[in-house]
Amino acid sequence: MLLKDLEHNQHEQAMKFLSACEYEEAAPWRVFLLVAMLMRVTVVANNTFRFPQNFSFSAATSSYQVEGGWNEDGKGVNIWDSETHKHPELISDFSNGDVAADSYHKYTEDIKLLKDLGVQFYRFSISWPRILPNGHVTLVNQAGIHYYNNIINGLLAYGIQPMVTMYHWDLPQALQNLGGWTNIYMVECFEDYARLLYKLFGDRVRWWITINEPLIISQGYAGEKGRAPNINAPGTGDYLTIKTMVLAHARAYRVYLREFKDTQKGKVGIALNINWYEAYANNSEDISAAERTIQYELGLYANPIFSTTGDYPPDLKERIAQNSKAEGFRRSRLPSFTQQEISYIRGTWDFFGLNHYTTVWALAALREPVDLRMKDFGAERIQDPSCPRGSSKWLMTVPWGFRKILRWIKQKYNNPPVFVTECGYSDDGRLQDEERVKYYVEYLREMLKAMYYDGCNVIGFTAWTLLDSFEWRGGYRERFGLFYVNFSDPTRPRIAKESARVYKEIVRTWQVPTRYPQYSYDTQECSPTIPL
Repeated sequence: MLLKDLEHNQHEQAMKFLSACEYEEAAPWRVFLLVAMLMRVTVVANNTFRFPQNFSFSAATSSYQVEGGWNEDGKGVNIWDSETHKHPELISDFSNGDVAADSYHKYTEDIKLLKDLGVQFYRFSISWPRILPNGHVTLVNQAGIHYYNNIINGLLAYGIQPMVTMYHWDLPQALQNLGGWTNIYMVECFEDYARLLYKLFGDRVRWWITINEPLIISQGYAGEKGRAPNINAPGTGDYLTIKTMVLAHARAYRVYLREFKDTQKGKVGIALNINWYEAYANNSEDISAAERTIQYELGLYANPIFSTTGDYPPDLKERIAQNSKAEGFRRSRLPSFTQQEISYIRGTWDFFGLNHYTTVWALAALREPVDLRMKDFGAERIQDPSCPRGSSKWLMTVPWGFRKILRWIKQKYNNPPVFVTECGYSDDGRLQDEERVKYYVEYLREMLKAMYYDGCNVIGFTAWTLLDSFEWRGGYRERFGLFYVNFSDPTRPRIAKESARVYKEIVRTWQVPTRYPQYSYDTQECSPTIPL
């Protein structure tokens, strides 16, 4: 069993070393090293499917997706209120988050669900316009403060740590009227908002996420339908948001470091989402295309914060500048950072928040790019229909990609502590959600391999999501919840799915259960078959 569980390179190194010892004269130091190597290998193998005792489990929601109460108790309008009310046709089932799972009124019930799961953390987001109805600190809504105080205090009463996301896509409409994230003024607004949250809740909140998935936020300024605020400016509007959001994150981090860290002793990070991109073919062109796509979707946001040099990935920065020049622009469409800004942003992290769901294949672009963005990263992205698919058309179950992206982050950013802040599977809401169980079991196994075999510094895992929720342009047709919510019932009852029971078992036993069949996905079994 030991050799079966070990990776090939570990077998090879151990066997070569053993062979060398057999033919050389006895050397105590060689024997010592051999014993140490074999002991390490044994520990790795025996702990493959167990979690370290300092590991943390979490479940997550976001304000717009579960709260409801969209116009109650002084809350201001956000861009998703506006988008879904004005353009319901952009949502797959013409729905909205006006009521959602009604967590605004049922938060005590949700906290009890978390207690039953046994998780150490609950990741939730604060609705910016519920605290600041017009986006500015000139108008503070006490009812919103009271609501989030109740959640935080209720969690702590059960020994659950709150992990608070400051911004999960629901921008106050009043700030969008000023240009939203394309306006550099947002950096000042976000700094003020973050400072207020630290003052209000930082005495009890020790884990903060500034911005969730800036990549997806930027797509709302790049013409992607069903992404509020639905601004059609690909290759320009979305690039303006990148600089603004990265600077806003850095401001929020620096404010905490300067004014609150010494007394509150908390941690501040950012949650970045990324697929793993596998080369379509084993050639230099497709390998480069896959790397460029990861740099484009992750590196543009992570590199300024987590790399030792700061700034955007240099190759991608140069590529966008060259494309911009060829198109007749006087300067790059990707706005640059000053040297002072590069230094200010670099190192503004206490942990790396990672949202990961799936793997996509990349190949060097063969067709005319459909927009400036595709031209900039220069790759086609292809899904493999042979891979198991969730209800979300973008979500294929490819467990081995999870390990690969963790290893990529380790290598690129000097192995920062990674808290997996989202990972999950969508279906139609069935209670016997076998495919979700398989997804979690296999993804967690790959994560443990990354930890034990590759030395990736993963400190926590978050299941997306606690409850069936409003899934943005997917409406209520895509269900990610561990708990089923009946959206046809005004009382919005919650019912545990099989995945909730399995996740509870994982948290209780600190290991992935073995009673579920292990599915082996590798690049040969799950590879692209789409004709080009």
